[in-house]
Amino acid sequence: MSLASQIKPISYLKANAAEVLETLAETHEPMIITQNGEAKAVIQDIASYEKTQETLALLKLLAMGQKDVEAGRTQPLNEVITRLRAKYKSS
Repeated sequence: MSLASQIKPISYLKANAAEVLETLAETHEPMIITQNGEAKAVIQDIASYEKTQETLALLKLLAMGQKDVEAGRTQPLNEVITRLRAKYKSS
């Protein structure tokens, strides 16, 4: 992905909104929108946005799990399985 080809001024977005949305949906590449020569926004298709959000959520869970490991807040797997089996047998 070449970001240089995906940088457009806001005037381009205003004049070609439908085409921009179509391109985003086809390429799944983000587009950088500039205003007065400065990057001001990034737009992307909804499928890519949702995938990004899911990825960020997974990374957050992994980071939280790593902190738990580092803090010693873990239990051996066999103990957890034994406890779960006992719980469901008594239910």
